Amino acid sequence: MADAPIYIHAGAHRTGTSSFQLGLHENRQILGDLGWATAYPGRDGIPSGKLALRLPSGSRIDPEAAAIKARKGLEEYRDGRPLILSEENITGRMYHFMQGLFYPFAEKRCAALRAAWTGPIAHLLLVVRPYDQLFVSAYRKRAEDNAMPGFAQVRDHYMNMDRGWPALVAGMYEALKPQVMTVVPYAARGTNVDLLHRLVPDLPRDMLREPARVVNKSATDAALEVLQARYQAGESLSRAAWTAIIDEHSQDRASRGIAEFSDIEKADLAARYASDLKQIEWMPHVNFV
Repeated sequence: MADAPIYIHAGAHRTGTSSFQLGLHENRQILGDLGWATAYPGRDGIPSGKLALRLPSGSRIDPEAAAIKARKGLEEYRDGRPLILSEENITGRMYHFMQGLFYPFAEKRCAALRAAWTGPIAHLLLVVRPYDQLFVSAYRKRAEDNAMPGFAQVRDHYMNMDRGWPALVAGMYEALKPQVMTVVPYAARGTNVDLLHRLVPDLPRDMLREPARVVNKSATDAALEVLQARYQAGESLSRAAWTAIIDEHSQDRASRGIAEFSDIEKADLAARYASDLKQIEWMPHVNFV
């Protein structure tokens, strides 16, 4: 028996995915009463998040083994109900940005997911963000938990990325073969309810509610300076110590130049993003918002 239809919110990273998943948590009872199953991870303290979707990464991937691992992660959601799934790591890791690689294993990861779910992929939704914002946000997020090279050391990789959003969108579409694919620019994302309604238009919008709290709050430059000093000294911080540093410096919002592009670089990345959005808009198989 084939699986029920699945509606996939595939992130991307740094586009409010954790907030959207908190929205799924807040609305899980309503969605359940309406006949929907929901799947999302428990990152950033989302209480009901249980999704542990294992997708392949690397140049040597056994497609059959990858599909089996992905299938195991989806097993508990095969209960006959249509499924709303949100997982930003479908595309892969942001770490590769620092190597000049834009989600290099995304197509293989999507192929494993497609093989793992026998039902139709009714809708695939991806939120895309301007490159300068995405790369800076990705660098800063990684710097919260890891010792990092200076931004100047990886800047050229960001500026000379091997590909961008159009290639990723085309690759995901080809691998997942959704009935509908929607691409939403970050500036048009709207609220979490807006995004959920875009993903599943038939949901009664007036029944859905926005989450009351904020998740995945970013560290200030002041906090990042302290964190990097500790990591560079070889320290490993407990979550309590990490949280204390984030909270202690949360009101100091002065820029310290942790991660910044020049005005010329921003203009170059902005022009590239605008051109790439136009390419996506022209794709016949994509619903571009």
